[in-house]
Amino acid sequence: MWKTTEGSTGRLIQLCLGYFFFYVLTGVSVKYFTGSPALGFPGMKELEFAVYSTIGGILVCLAVVFALRWYNLKSNQIIQWGKLRFPQEVLYIIPSGVCTAVVIPTTTLMYTLPISVMVAMVIMRASIIVISRIVDAIQIQQRILKKKVYTEENFAVVFALLAAGVNILWVGHGDFDFLKHEAAVIILGSYIVAYAIRIYIMNYYKNTRAKGVKLDNQGFFSIEQIAATVVLVLVGVFLFKSPDWFGGGGEQITIFRESFLNPKSIWTLAFVSGMAYGGVAFFSVFIFMFKGRTATFAGLVNRLTSLVAGTTATLSFAIIYSGKFPKIQDWVSLVFILIAVGFLTIAERKRTQELVLTHEIETKPATKDFVAVAEKT
Repeated sequence: MWKTTEGSTGRLIQLCLGYFFFYVLTGVSVKYFTGSPALGFPGMKELEFAVYSTIGGILVCLAVVFALRWYNLKSNQIIQWGKLRFPQEVLYIIPSGVCTAVVIPTTTLMYTLPISVMVAMVIMRASIIVISRIVDAIQIQQRILKKKVYTEENFAVVFALLAAGVNILWVGHGDFDFLKHEAAVIILGSYIVAYAIRIYIMNYYKNTRAKGVKLDNQGFFSIEQIAATVVLVLVGVFLFKSPDWFGGGGEQITIFRESFLNPKSIWTLAFVSGMAYGGVAFFSVFIFMFKGRTATFAGLVNRLTSLVAGTTATLSFAIIYSGKFPKIQDWVSLVFILIAVGFLTIAERKRTQELVLTHEIETKPATKDFVAVAEKT
């Protein structure tokens, strides 16, 4: 077993590998279940598949959370309201869970808009990269974040945005007119606002741990997921019943209801495939909240890993199911990703040295003499 310590580069690589693996599985599953029936695929609608896979992912997350009792959050302070005692962090982690409940459906709805799937992915990935950098700027001004954003991280942001946007630059802006689609503006706006609040909260939690209080990302994840699940269930019941209550519903509501009332025979497999989506959720959050790193760095690592995994999923699907191979622009995007990764590698080396000197991460015995000398100089 590859043993690593909390906050180490090795631990970060492990999380990226886990995220990459489950993201590829999820990407291949989406392509398979929503593929054309004429080509021998189930032919599920994107929203229909999303219903089953989301339920599968949520149940996996909750099963792990309750089985391992991650919900026992290590807190800066316990608040007592009468007989009720709870960690103070719950007061802002629950809103983060509400934002998660907004992100999940809006991510799916982005793919149902009258724009290409690739453009939708570009918008979502680029927005997270920009949001992460803005969050760092805000928290540095608030003196919540005590670390600076390295120049290499800023260069990585530029190349990551080029990697995300190369498809738009390649094909032009013909299908990129959001202003003419009211639903698109609402969905994208909801996605960006929810993710911005969520990333700010995750980094606020990470950067405000009291001395001696463990950075309990598992506890954060558990409370966030429980809150998100409650919201999703309530909204799901409302959407399911809305035609009965209000006398009508749009096409998306009809598909949503039919996924429960008249499910395809293969729905159980779609449900099982959603467990990989649950795996993505674990690793995604843990990368975003990785110890000792800026939001800029963590957001870049998260998004770049997903970009590589997306290309790998397309390539894997092409080889296994004779699908379409990645386009030229996908490979060009990969070049920009590798350049961004190069800058991140330099930033990671500098950050690791900084964290060792400040004793924020453990050091191996062989490096302790180096640390002692570095501190003296």
